[in-house]
Amino acid sequence: MAFKIIRNDITKMNTEAIVNTANDHPTVGTGCDSAVYKAAGYDELLAYRTEKIGFVPEGDAFITPGFNLQAKYIIHAVSPLYIDGNDGEEDKLRSCYRKSLQLAKENDIKSIAFPLISTGSFGYPKEEGMRIAADEINAFLLDNEMEIYLVVFDDKSKSLGERLYPEIEEYIDRNYVEEKHREEYGFIDSADAMPPMAMASMARAAVPDELCEDTAGFFEEEHESRLEERMKHISDTFSQYLMYLIQDKKMENAEVYRRAIVDKKIFSKIKNNKDYHPQKLTALCLCVGAKLNLDESKDLLARAGYALSPCDKTDIIFSYFIENAIYDMIELDIQLEEHGLPCIIS
Repeated sequence: MAFKIIRNDITKMNTEAIVNTANDHPTVGTGCDSAVYKAAGYDELLAYRTEKIGFVPEGDAFITPGFNLQAKYIIHAVSPLYIDGNDGEEDKLRSCYRKSLQLAKENDIKSIAFPLISTGSFGYPKEEGMRIAADEINAFLLDNEMEIYLVVFDDKSKSLGERLYPEIEEYIDRNYVEEKHREEYGFIDSADAMPPMAMASMARAAVPDELCEDTAGFFEEEHESRLEERMKHISDTFSQYLMYLIQDKKMENAEVYRRAIVDKKIFSKIKNNKDYHPQKLTALCLCVGAKLNLDESKDLLARAGYALSPCDKTDIIFSYFIENAIYDMIELDIQLEEHGLPCIIS
């Protein structure tokens, strides 16, 4: 039993079946649909769909041979077009996953690769589509044995991944080196060994007095009221402080838990119980969902008794994403997988 989120071209997956995002009529769409038809053999697959399948309603699925693909089968999930989220789109999308998995089971398929159904040209919000995919796949795997891959391979994901991987490697190496150096020697260099007050005094001495005065005045004028507001929440619990931060950033609760890919029921427990104690990974995901900076994240985590550990690679990858304001849980989960770490979504 396995469920992994990976970055790959789904037409090159060496699984028994791949899933395609299909139209209800025998026409070829853009994105995944077009790529699958081209790789499998455009004319042959379209003729099979036209002659033997015909019309299939949204939310349903059908199976065809893989033709020129490495995969023996293609399961075509007729993907719902996203309108506003109130037109039955979620039920249809869930049905796509359920019926595709049922077809795979009926055909004794042991391994299958899914795209993020409906999140491309069909317009379904990516984070919400991922949450639904994870829900349905994990529910299926409770009672069934199958290797299931969720494949992310759009241009944005590919280019972001190519840029992030070496940067995160360097970030991990640097943070581990610094921590190990502290453990062994107690400091990194003279600046690290210097007391914070002494460093502050040196920094101030290097700045002209009139500039210090101007800067201090600007800080007081711009930030004093916000600092006072934050001080009012100094004794807040995790739940209370999270709700305050969401409100302060003028966000909607749904926007936050969807971006975090946190279940709505869990978020409701956090919201409605000021003493609710979330798991650390849930708390980390909510830092991403609420688009917190690194200091805000550390403060929020501390209220649940957690800290970002420099000795934990998962924490370091979260730190990298938060520090660089990359609030993309799907990409973060892929980076965990690519660094050989336990994933969150899957």
